Amino acid sequence: MRVGILSYPMLFQREGGLQVQVRETIAALNHIDPSMSAELVDPARQRLAEFDLIHVFSAFNGNVRVVEAAVDLGVPVVLSPLVSPSWSRNAGFRARVADRLAGRISAYNLQTSYAQTKRALQLADLVIALGDAERDAIISGFLTERSKIRVFPNGISRQFFTAKAELFRHRTGIVGPFVLCVGAVSPYKNQLGLAHALEGSELPLVLIGPVARDDHAYLQSVLKSPWARWIGALDHEDPLLASAFAAASVVALPSQGEIFPLSVLEALAAGTPVVMTQDSALHLDGAESMLRKVAWNDARSQREAIVDLAARPPERASVQAMVEQFTWQRVAAQVAGCYRELVPEAQGAV
Repeated sequence: MRVGILSYPMLFQREGGLQVQVRETIAALNHIDPSMSAELVDPARQRLAEFDLIHVFSAFNGNVRVVEAAVDLGVPVVLSPLVSPSWSRNAGFRARVADRLAGRISAYNLQTSYAQTKRALQLADLVIALGDAERDAIISGFLTERSKIRVFPNGISRQFFTAKAELFRHRTGIVGPFVLCVGAVSPYKNQLGLAHALEGSELPLVLIGPVARDDHAYLQSVLKSPWARWIGALDHEDPLLASAFAAASVVALPSQGEIFPLSVLEALAAGTPVVMTQDSALHLDGAESMLRKVAWNDARSQREAIVDLAARPPERASVQAMVEQFTWQRVAAQVAGCYRELVPEAQGAV
């Protein structure tokens, strides 16, 4: 079976969870099943009709056109939409009203991103959600049939389970406890709010992640705190990143919203507890002692949760055990099963 993987054109011009998800899924698919060939599609040089199935990652950034083109060619489509859990029934209703108003005002020459996402979800043969919260948002916010949705979480690369703190401490000179925040530095990720929340806690804040040109002033605002330090951006495969997770006392992700953040899973794989936004599809049963969820704009709750976990950290092995089932091989096996549902006649063909 030949599987074509697509997302928006500028995907790999930056680094983040979606980029990791795409790369790791392709590698694992090709590793577990010799009858399957998964590859990134170059739409400027390859036709979608050359593939037995198309898997589109993200329902946004114009990707509905990819779904439409594949459907027109009769190629089955799997969609990993990455829908925010904040999409409720009421939010979907308001978005549909706004879409109708925008259409009337523009003589139907304007289509909202909501309408494009909804159409992509409706056209796809099968939809993969990263968690129950995302599945519920897809159903409630976008009126998608429950029967076409599967729920498979992301995986974790093995280097995070075996990471040691010594490399990071040696390279940076940071020897004491600290709070780590990994991700693009931006108001949406709320590093400034985190820095304010930690004032007076005697817990330094270390930031790792890229900064867009428009957010350099925001970074400087964060670094006005004498306790804040920015390491810069690190490749996902860089051993220093995994070591940073292992060295941190607590990993914090106080962003305004997350779907299924890989950085949280990677922190837990390294044995480090996490405080994160409550607006997320990520849920782990029994993880309350190592994974705290608070409102992104509740500085007091963030501080209390971080200080408590730093003072009374859970046993590292028990933290790692909470996420040991999250492997990319397991994810790939589940995804491959979905492919075979849609293209059963291609099984055994390369």
